[in-house]
Amino acid sequence: QVPRAPSQPLGSSESRRFTNKHSKKALKASLTLGILLGMFFVAWLPFFVTNVAQAVCGCVPAGFFDVLTWLGYCNSTMNPIIYPLFMRDFKRAMGKFLPCCRRPAEPRPSAVSLSVRNSNSGPRAAASLKNVL
Repeated sequence: QVPRAPSQPLGSSESRRFTNKHSKKALKASLTLGILLGMFFVAWLPFFVTNVAQAVCGCVPAGFFDVLTWLGYCNSTMNPIIYPLFMRDFKRAMGKFLPCCRRPAEPRPSAVSLSVRNSNSGPRAAASLKNVL
């Protein structure tokens, strides 16, 4: 038998709130993924089936094959529209870098502030030989 570590009671409102928030995020992520995969299969599956049929019997008209190809291309065009509709983080990230998606109250980050923020060159403790040893 493996001893169990003591845990907090499951009835606390904080743990229920965390679980509820986590399950809402997981549900939304699953919904977004389901929509993206569903649209992918609806758009590209007819193309691939027709492609195999064309290879086997050569009975698919060229115009029909072109329509199915463009249906798949339309799916690829829809992805940048679907992501911002369902994902707040994606929408926020795009708003930071694309001028057409930025809110008026949101200032654009300058290149200097981005490089300072990403370089880990913030305030540091003075390093002297005495502190190192």
